[in-house]
Amino acid sequence: MRFEPVSSDPRRQPPGATSTAPPLPVANGRHYASVPVPVSAAPAAAEPPPRPRVDFQVVRELRRQLSEQLTRWQRGREFSVDEEDTERARLAVLLVAEYADSVRRAGTPMAAGEERLLLDQVTAELAGLGRLQTLLVDDTIEEVHILGCDQVRITRHGGGVDWVEPIADSDDELVEILQAAARRAGATERSLSTSKPTLDLQLPDGSRLAAVFLVSHRPYAVIRKHNTLDVTLDDLAGTRGDLDEMIDPLLRDFLRASMRAGLNIMVAGLAGAGKTTVIRALMSEIPPDEPYVLLEESRELLPARRTDRHRAVMSFEAREGHGERGPDGRPAGEISIADLIPVSLRMGVLRIIVGEVRSREIVPMLQAMTTSRGSMCTIHARTPGGVSERIIELALAHGREMTVDQARRMAGNALDLIVYVTVEDETGIGGRKHRFVSHVEEVIGVGDSNRITTTKVFAPGPDGRAVPRHLPERVRDQLLRVGYDARLLSRWIEAGQGAWRRPKQTRLGRR
Repeated sequence: MRFEPVSSDPRRQPPGATSTAPPLPVANGRHYASVPVPVSAAPAAAEPPPRPRVDFQVVRELRRQLSEQLTRWQRGREFSVDEEDTERARLAVLLVAEYADSVRRAGTPMAAGEERLLLDQVTAELAGLGRLQTLLVDDTIEEVHILGCDQVRITRHGGGVDWVEPIADSDDELVEILQAAARRAGATERSLSTSKPTLDLQLPDGSRLAAVFLVSHRPYAVIRKHNTLDVTLDDLAGTRGDLDEMIDPLLRDFLRASMRAGLNIMVAGLAGAGKTTVIRALMSEIPPDEPYVLLEESRELLPARRTDRHRAVMSFEAREGHGERGPDGRPAGEISIADLIPVSLRMGVLRIIVGEVRSREIVPMLQAMTTSRGSMCTIHARTPGGVSERIIELALAHGREMTVDQARRMAGNALDLIVYVTVEDETGIGGRKHRFVSHVEEVIGVGDSNRITTTKVFAPGPDGRAVPRHLPERVRDQLLRVGYDARLLSRWIEAGQGAWRRPKQTRLGRR
C-alpha cells in the first residue's frame, strides 16, 4: 500500500526542517514521521520535533481505503450485520498495521498506544463520529461543550475544566459529524437540517448529545456523558469508590422499602445534579421479572434495557415529526411522551417510568400515577420548595382546560415522595462538585389552603445532606406491609443526625 505526500504550507514547517520530506501524509504542516534536521541548523543530539498523537489526514485516507475495501467485500454477497462488523474490524486492523509498517520503514516507529489510537480514530471516522470519539472514550470526562469546530471545553469529574484540540477542521465539517450521528441515532428518526436546526439524541456509548445550528452564531453541541450506567442504591450509599456518597444507609433502606411498597416517586433537582443516577439506582430495585414501561425523549436510562437485569421492560422513545404541520400545529409523524403514556397504560404494567417531564406530558404522567404503583419520573427544579410550583407550571401548558387547582389536586393524589438531589459547585474556590440527596418529602395531599402539603421525612443536616426529620404518615402502612418499620428512624430524629460514612470535604469548612 502506498501513501502519497500531502502538500502543506512551508511557513508552518518545524524550525530547522529541510525542504525534503519522506512520502508520508502531513498534519498541521508537520510530517507524521520525523523530518531530517541539517547539522548547521541544530546539534546532532537534538531531539526531533514531537510527532502529533493523531494525524487526521492519515485518518481520513485510511478511512477512505477502508470504505472502498469494505464496499468491494459487500458486492455480490449476502451477509449479516455481525459478519459486516467483523470484516470491518479486520480490514481496519490490517490497514492500520500496514500504515504503521510504512512509518517504521521510514525510520520512526509508532508506539503501540499511538497505533491503537489511530485504529480507534479510523473506525470512528467510518461511523461518522470523527474526532468526537477521543472524547467519548475518555472516562475522566463528564461534560463536553463544543462551541464551533475549534473551541472545545471539557469538564472532568470533580469539576476540572480543560480546553482541548478542535474536533473538526471547519464548522461545516462539524455539522456533517452531527448529521451523521443523527442518522445513526437508532430506532427513531433524528435529523439536523435547515427545517430542523436542533438535535437531541443518544450516542452509541450512552452519552446524551444536544446540538443547534443555523439559529445560532456557530454550530454548538453539548455532550453529557453517563459513566455510571449501572448503579445501585448500595453504590450511592458509599460502597463504590468512584461515586459520590449521595445517600446514607438510613436513606438507602428507606428508598429501598419505598420501591418495594410501590410508592410513586418524583426525583427533582438542577441539571447535572445527578437525578438520572438516582433514578437508575431506584430502578435497580425493580424485580428482574416484573414488566414495566420506560418512556424517554431519547434513550438514556440504559441499565433498564439490559436483558440480564430487566428482562420484561418495554422501552419506548418519542419520535420527532418532519414536514408539514397538521391542524393541531404538530409536525407530521410526531409522537410525544404524552402520546405514549395512554398506550403504556394498556400494556398491563403497574410501573411507568418517564426519564424526564419537561412539558405538557406531566398531566398524563400524573394521571397514570393515580392508577399505578411504583411509577417514577424526574423534573428540573431550582429548589425543593419550587418543585410543586414547577409541576403546576408544566401542567398549565397542557391546555386551557387545566387550572392551578386541578394541577395541585392531581399532584397531591398521584405523588407519594419527592426526592430532591442537590449539587454544590465549589470549583470556583478550588474545590469540586458535591452531589447528594438533601430532601425526601412525603406528599400528604392538598391542604385547606389549597396547596400541596408535604412532610419532610429527610431534610438537610448541618452539612446540607439529608438526615431523618419526621416519621412518614400517609405511606406508613404501605411501608409496614413490606417489612419496613419507619420507627427505626426515631432515635436518629432525636439525635438530629444521619449515618453518613464520611464527612463532606467542603472548601467552606476548611476556611
